[in-house]
Amino acid sequence: MNKPVAVTMGCPLGIGPEIIVRLFDELEAVTQFPVVVLGDRGVLTQAADLLHSRVQPVSWQPGNAIEQGTLPVLELSRLDPSSLHWGCPTRATSLAMADYIQRAIQGALAGEFAGMVTCPISKKSLNEAGIHYPGHTEMLAELTATTDYRMMMAGPRLKVVLTTIHEPLSAVSRLLSIDAVSSCIKMTVRALQRDFAIQRPRVAVAGLNPHSGEQGMFGREELDIIEPAVRQYAGDGLISGPWPPDTVFYKAAAGEFDAVVAMYHDQGLIPFKLLHFKDGVNVTLGLPIVRTSVDHGTAYDIAGQGRADAASLQAALIMAVEIAENRKL
Repeated sequence: MNKPVAVTMGCPLGIGPEIIVRLFDELEAVTQFPVVVLGDRGVLTQAADLLHSRVQPVSWQPGNAIEQGTLPVLELSRLDPSSLHWGCPTRATSLAMADYIQRAIQGALAGEFAGMVTCPISKKSLNEAGIHYPGHTEMLAELTATTDYRMMMAGPRLKVVLTTIHEPLSAVSRLLSIDAVSSCIKMTVRALQRDFAIQRPRVAVAGLNPHSGEQGMFGREELDIIEPAVRQYAGDGLISGPWPPDTVFYKAAAGEFDAVVAMYHDQGLIPFKLLHFKDGVNVTLGLPIVRTSVDHGTAYDIAGQGRADAASLQAALIMAVEIAENRKL
Protein backbone atom coordinates (compact mmCIF):
# COMPACT_ATOMS: atom_id res chain seq x y z
CA MET A 1 0.00 0.00 0.00
CA ASN A 2 1.42 3.37 -1.04
CA LYS A 3 -1.28 5.52 0.51
CA PRO A 4 -0.93 5.94 4.27
CA VAL A 5 -3.59 5.06 6.78
CA ALA A 6 -4.61 8.10 8.83
CA VAL A 7 -4.87 7.68 12.60
CA THR A 8 -6.85 10.45 14.32
CA MET A 9 -5.53 11.37 17.76
CA GLY A 10 -8.91 11.51 19.49
CA CYS A 11 -9.27 13.70 22.55
CA PRO A 12 -5.85 15.27 23.17
CA LEU A 13 -6.26 14.80 26.93
CA GLY A 14 -7.47 11.22 26.90
CA ILE A 15 -5.38 8.11 26.33
CA GLY A 16 -5.28 8.56 22.54
CA PRO A 17 -1.82 10.19 22.45
CA GLU A 18 -0.37 7.49 24.74
CA ILE A 19 -1.67 4.54 22.77
CA ILE A 20 -0.48 6.12 19.52
CA VAL A 21 3.05 6.45 20.92
CA ARG A 22 2.94 2.86 22.17
CA LEU A 23 1.77 1.69 18.75
CA PHE A 24 4.59 3.49 16.94
CA ASP A 25 7.13 2.04 19.35
CA GLU A 26 6.18 -1.38 17.97
CA LEU A 27 4.97 -0.40 14.50
CA GLU A 28 7.80 -1.93 12.48
CA ALA A 29 7.28 -5.27 14.24
CA VAL A 30 3.52 -5.11 13.60
CA THR A 31 3.36 -4.07 9.97
CA GLN A 32 5.27 -2.47 7.12
CA PHE A 33 2.66 -0.14 5.65
CA PRO A 34 2.71 3.69 5.99
CA VAL A 35 0.81 5.29 8.87
CA VAL A 36 0.39 8.96 9.74
CA VAL A 37 -1.24 10.67 12.70
CA LEU A 38 -3.66 13.57 12.43
CA GLY A 39 -3.36 15.57 15.62
CA ASP A 40 -1.13 17.77 17.73
CA ARG A 41 2.63 17.26 17.64
CA GLY A 42 3.17 19.03 20.96
CA VAL A 43 0.73 16.75 22.78
CA LEU A 44 2.23 13.66 21.18
CA THR A 45 5.71 14.84 22.19
CA GLN A 46 4.52 15.11 25.79
CA ALA A 47 3.15 11.57 25.57
CA ALA A 48 6.40 10.31 24.04
CA ASP A 49 8.40 11.91 26.85
CA LEU A 50 6.04 10.44 29.44
CA LEU A 51 6.57 6.95 28.01
CA HIS A 52 10.31 7.41 27.34
CA SER A 53 9.56 6.47 23.75
CA ARG A 54 12.27 5.68 21.24
CA VAL A 55 10.25 7.42 18.48
CA GLN A 56 9.64 11.15 18.39
CA PRO A 57 6.82 12.99 16.58
CA VAL A 58 7.87 14.84 13.43
CA SER A 59 5.90 17.17 11.19
CA TRP A 60 4.53 15.62 8.01
CA GLN A 61 2.62 16.92 5.00
CA PRO A 62 0.74 14.93 2.37
CA GLY A 63 3.07 13.85 -0.40
CA ASN A 64 6.12 13.76 1.86
CA ALA A 65 8.05 10.56 2.40
CA ILE A 66 7.56 8.74 5.71
CA GLU A 67 10.81 7.94 7.46
CA GLN A 68 10.87 4.64 9.33
CA GLY A 69 11.30 4.94 13.07
CA THR A 70 9.47 8.27 13.26
CA LEU A 71 5.95 9.28 14.24
CA PRO A 72 4.75 11.45 11.33
CA VAL A 73 2.15 14.03 12.35
CA LEU A 74 -0.09 16.12 10.15
CA GLU A 75 -0.36 19.03 12.58
CA LEU A 76 -3.97 20.20 12.79
CA SER A 77 -3.71 21.92 16.18
CA ARG A 78 -1.07 23.56 18.32
CA LEU A 79 -2.63 23.60 21.75
CA ASP A 80 -1.14 25.71 24.53
CA PRO A 81 0.70 23.28 26.84
CA SER A 82 0.13 25.51 29.87
CA SER A 83 -3.65 25.06 29.52
CA LEU A 84 -3.59 21.28 29.21
CA HIS A 85 -4.14 18.79 32.01
CA TRP A 86 -4.48 15.06 31.34
CA GLY A 87 -8.05 13.87 31.81
CA CYS A 88 -9.53 17.39 31.75
CA PRO A 89 -10.86 18.26 28.27
CA THR A 90 -11.48 21.87 27.29
CA ARG A 91 -13.45 23.53 24.52
CA ALA A 92 -10.21 23.97 22.56
CA THR A 93 -9.28 20.28 22.82
CA SER A 94 -12.82 19.25 21.89
CA LEU A 95 -12.83 21.40 18.76
CA ALA A 96 -9.39 20.04 17.88
CA MET A 97 -10.52 16.40 18.14
CA ALA A 98 -13.39 17.20 15.76
CA ASP A 99 -10.95 18.78 13.30
CA TYR A 100 -8.83 15.61 13.25
CA ILE A 101 -11.86 13.53 12.28
CA GLN A 102 -13.06 15.97 9.62
CA ARG A 103 -9.64 16.18 7.97
CA ALA A 104 -9.25 12.38 7.94
CA ILE A 105 -12.64 12.00 6.27
CA GLN A 106 -11.73 14.59 3.64
CA GLY A 107 -8.44 12.86 2.91
CA ALA A 108 -10.00 9.41 2.71
CA LEU A 109 -12.76 10.61 0.38
CA ALA A 110 -10.15 12.28 -1.84
CA GLY A 111 -8.06 9.11 -2.02
CA GLU A 112 -5.24 10.72 -0.04
CA PHE A 113 -5.54 8.06 2.70
CA ALA A 114 -6.21 4.35 2.28
CA GLY A 115 -8.48 4.54 5.31
CA MET A 116 -8.83 6.05 8.75
CA VAL A 117 -8.44 4.68 12.26
CA THR A 118 -9.91 6.69 15.10
CA CYS A 119 -8.73 7.02 18.68
CA PRO A 120 -11.36 7.64 21.36
CA ILE A 121 -13.31 10.87 21.70
CA SER A 122 -15.53 12.23 24.44
CA LYS A 123 -19.09 12.42 23.13
CA LYS A 124 -20.03 14.72 26.02
CA SER A 125 -17.17 17.13 25.31
CA LEU A 126 -17.92 17.08 21.59
CA ASN A 127 -21.51 18.13 22.20
CA GLU A 128 -20.58 20.71 24.83
CA ALA A 129 -18.34 22.32 22.21
CA GLY A 130 -21.37 22.72 19.93
CA ILE A 131 -20.71 19.75 17.63
CA HIS A 132 -23.86 17.73 18.07
CA TYR A 133 -23.40 14.06 17.26
CA PRO A 134 -24.12 11.00 19.42
CA GLY A 135 -20.69 9.67 18.49
CA HIS A 136 -18.07 9.00 15.83
CA THR A 137 -20.36 6.78 13.74
CA GLU A 138 -23.09 9.37 13.21
CA MET A 139 -20.53 12.09 12.50
CA LEU A 140 -18.82 9.94 9.88
CA ALA A 141 -22.15 9.13 8.26
CA GLU A 142 -23.21 12.76 7.93
CA LEU A 143 -19.83 13.98 6.67
CA THR A 144 -19.73 11.25 4.01
CA ALA A 145 -23.41 11.74 3.05
CA THR A 146 -24.16 8.15 4.10
CA THR A 147 -27.77 7.39 5.02
CA ASP A 148 -27.60 3.63 5.61
CA TYR A 149 -24.82 2.56 7.94
CA ARG A 150 -24.16 0.16 10.77
CA MET A 151 -21.65 -0.43 13.56
CA MET A 152 -19.75 -3.71 13.51
CA MET A 153 -17.63 -4.86 16.43
CA ALA A 154 -15.03 -7.31 15.17
CA GLY A 155 -12.60 -9.61 16.93
CA PRO A 156 -10.91 -12.95 16.26
CA ARG A 157 -13.76 -14.96 17.85
CA LEU A 158 -16.84 -12.81 17.41
CA LYS A 159 -18.27 -10.23 15.01
CA VAL A 160 -21.43 -8.35 15.93
CA VAL A 161 -23.44 -5.84 13.86
CA LEU A 162 -25.99 -3.55 15.49
CA THR A 163 -29.42 -2.89 13.99
CA THR A 164 -29.88 0.15 16.22
CA ILE A 165 -26.86 1.96 17.65
CA HIS A 166 -26.85 4.79 20.20
CA GLU A 167 -30.52 4.71 21.17
CA PRO A 168 -32.28 4.56 24.54
CA LEU A 169 -33.40 1.04 25.35
CA SER A 170 -36.96 2.34 25.68
CA ALA A 171 -36.89 3.38 21.99
CA VAL A 172 -35.47 0.21 20.47
CA SER A 173 -38.75 -1.66 19.88
CA ARG A 174 -40.39 1.17 17.96
CA LEU A 175 -37.23 1.74 15.88
CA LEU A 176 -37.16 -1.86 14.66
CA SER A 177 -38.81 -2.66 11.34
CA ILE A 178 -38.63 -5.38 8.72
CA ASP A 179 -36.71 -3.00 6.47
CA ALA A 180 -34.26 -2.00 9.23
CA VAL A 181 -33.45 -5.61 10.15
CA SER A 182 -33.29 -6.70 6.50
CA SER A 183 -30.95 -3.83 5.64
CA CYS A 184 -28.69 -4.73 8.55
CA ILE A 185 -28.54 -8.37 7.41
CA LYS A 186 -27.72 -7.33 3.85
CA MET A 187 -24.98 -4.94 4.97
CA THR A 188 -23.48 -7.59 7.24
CA VAL A 189 -23.32 -10.15 4.43
CA ARG A 190 -21.76 -7.64 2.05
CA ALA A 191 -19.13 -6.58 4.59
CA LEU A 192 -18.16 -10.16 5.38
CA GLN A 193 -17.77 -10.90 1.68
CA ARG A 194 -16.04 -7.70 0.57
CA ASP A 195 -14.07 -6.63 3.63
CA PHE A 196 -13.29 -9.97 5.29
CA ALA A 197 -13.13 -12.22 2.20
CA ILE A 198 -15.74 -14.70 3.53
CA GLN A 199 -17.50 -15.79 0.36
CA ARG A 200 -20.44 -17.63 1.98
CA PRO A 201 -20.94 -15.94 5.34
CA ARG A 202 -23.08 -17.56 8.01
CA VAL A 203 -25.09 -14.87 9.79
CA ALA A 204 -27.23 -15.42 12.90
CA VAL A 205 -29.93 -12.88 13.72
CA ALA A 206 -30.69 -12.39 17.41
CA GLY A 207 -34.18 -11.97 18.76
CA LEU A 208 -35.14 -9.01 20.90
CA ASN A 209 -37.05 -10.59 23.77
CA PRO A 210 -36.20 -13.37 26.26
CA HIS A 211 -36.29 -16.77 24.50
CA SER A 212 -36.89 -14.89 21.23
CA GLY A 213 -40.37 -14.03 22.44
CA GLU A 214 -41.44 -17.67 23.09
CA GLN A 215 -43.87 -17.59 20.13
CA GLY A 216 -45.34 -14.26 21.17
CA MET A 217 -45.65 -14.88 24.91
CA PHE A 218 -42.88 -12.37 25.77
CA GLY A 219 -43.29 -9.96 22.85
CA ARG A 220 -44.19 -9.99 19.16
CA GLU A 221 -41.14 -8.32 17.60
CA GLU A 222 -39.75 -11.70 16.56
CA LEU A 223 -43.00 -12.77 14.86
CA ASP A 224 -43.88 -9.43 13.29
CA ILE A 225 -40.46 -7.99 12.38
CA ILE A 226 -37.41 -10.22 12.74
CA GLU A 227 -38.76 -13.48 11.26
CA PRO A 228 -40.12 -11.76 8.12
CA ALA A 229 -36.78 -10.03 7.63
CA VAL A 230 -34.86 -13.30 7.95
CA ARG A 231 -37.27 -15.06 5.53
CA GLN A 232 -36.18 -12.68 2.79
CA TYR A 233 -32.80 -14.45 2.84
CA ALA A 234 -34.04 -18.00 3.41
CA GLY A 235 -33.05 -19.19 -0.07
CA ASP A 236 -29.32 -19.49 0.55
CA GLY A 237 -29.65 -21.20 3.93
CA LEU A 238 -26.83 -19.12 5.45
CA ILE A 239 -28.99 -16.54 7.26
CA SER A 240 -30.85 -17.86 10.30
CA GLY A 241 -32.89 -16.60 13.22
CA PRO A 242 -34.29 -15.13 15.27
CA TRP A 243 -32.07 -16.89 17.80
CA PRO A 244 -32.55 -16.57 21.56
CA PRO A 245 -30.15 -13.78 22.58
CA ASP A 246 -28.83 -15.76 25.56
CA THR A 247 -27.45 -18.56 23.36
CA VAL A 248 -26.61 -17.10 19.95
CA PHE A 249 -23.38 -15.37 21.00
CA TYR A 250 -22.04 -18.57 22.54
CA LYS A 251 -22.69 -20.39 19.27
CA ALA A 252 -21.01 -17.65 17.23
CA ALA A 253 -17.96 -17.56 19.50
CA ALA A 254 -17.71 -21.34 19.11
CA GLY A 255 -17.45 -20.95 15.33
CA GLU A 256 -20.98 -21.80 14.19
CA PHE A 257 -21.55 -18.33 12.69
CA ASP A 258 -19.36 -15.67 11.10
CA ALA A 259 -21.37 -12.79 12.60
CA VAL A 260 -24.40 -12.01 14.73
CA VAL A 261 -26.91 -9.27 13.90
CA ALA A 262 -27.98 -7.79 17.25
CA MET A 263 -31.03 -5.63 17.81
CA TYR A 264 -29.50 -2.99 20.09
CA HIS A 265 -26.23 -1.67 21.45
CA ASP A 266 -25.71 -3.50 24.73
CA GLN A 267 -27.23 -6.76 23.49
CA GLY A 268 -24.29 -7.05 21.11
CA LEU A 269 -21.53 -5.22 22.96
CA ILE A 270 -21.76 -6.94 26.34
CA PRO A 271 -20.87 -10.41 24.97
CA PHE A 272 -18.42 -8.89 22.52
CA LYS A 273 -16.45 -6.99 25.15
CA LEU A 274 -16.47 -9.99 27.44
CA LEU A 275 -14.40 -11.74 24.76
CA HIS A 276 -12.57 -8.84 23.14
CA PHE A 277 -12.21 -6.10 25.72
CA LYS A 278 -8.59 -5.42 24.72
CA ASP A 279 -8.42 -6.42 21.05
CA GLY A 280 -11.87 -5.53 19.73
CA VAL A 281 -12.30 -3.24 16.72
CA ASN A 282 -15.16 -0.94 15.78
CA VAL A 283 -15.82 -0.99 12.02
CA THR A 284 -18.35 1.33 10.38
CA LEU A 285 -20.24 -0.43 7.59
CA GLY A 286 -21.84 1.38 4.67
CA LEU A 287 -19.34 4.23 4.37
CA PRO A 288 -17.57 5.03 1.09
CA ILE A 289 -14.27 4.96 3.03
CA VAL A 290 -12.53 2.48 5.31
CA ARG A 291 -12.95 3.35 8.97
CA THR A 292 -11.99 1.33 12.01
CA SER A 293 -11.64 2.39 15.61
CA VAL A 294 -10.61 1.29 19.04
CA ASP A 295 -13.54 -0.15 20.98
CA HIS A 296 -12.88 1.76 24.21
CA GLY A 297 -13.26 5.28 25.51
CA THR A 298 -10.97 8.15 26.48
CA ALA A 299 -10.19 6.65 29.92
CA TYR A 300 -9.66 10.08 31.47
CA ASP A 301 -9.10 8.43 34.84
CA ILE A 302 -5.78 6.94 33.71
CA ALA A 303 -4.74 9.45 31.03
CA GLY A 304 -1.19 10.72 31.47
CA GLN A 305 -0.20 7.86 33.77
CA GLY A 306 1.50 5.66 31.18
CA ARG A 307 -0.90 2.77 31.86
CA ALA A 308 -2.98 2.74 28.66
CA ASP A 309 -3.00 -0.42 26.53
CA ALA A 310 -2.58 -0.05 22.75
CA ALA A 311 -3.89 -3.54 21.84
CA SER A 312 -7.22 -2.31 20.45
CA LEU A 313 -5.52 0.43 18.41
CA GLN A 314 -3.07 -2.07 16.98
CA ALA A 315 -5.94 -4.42 16.06
CA ALA A 316 -7.88 -1.54 14.49
CA LEU A 317 -4.90 -0.51 12.38
CA ILE A 318 -4.23 -4.04 11.15
CA MET A 319 -7.91 -4.52 10.32
CA ALA A 320 -8.08 -1.21 8.42
CA VAL A 321 -5.21 -2.31 6.23
CA GLU A 322 -6.74 -5.76 5.65
CA ILE A 323 -10.06 -4.21 4.63
CA ALA A 324 -8.36 -1.70 2.33
CA GLU A 325 -6.36 -4.50 0.70
CA ASN A 326 -9.49 -6.64 0.27
CA ARG A 327 -11.17 -3.67 -1.41
CA LYS A 328 -8.01 -3.10 -3.48
CA LEU A 329 -7.70 0.52 -2.38
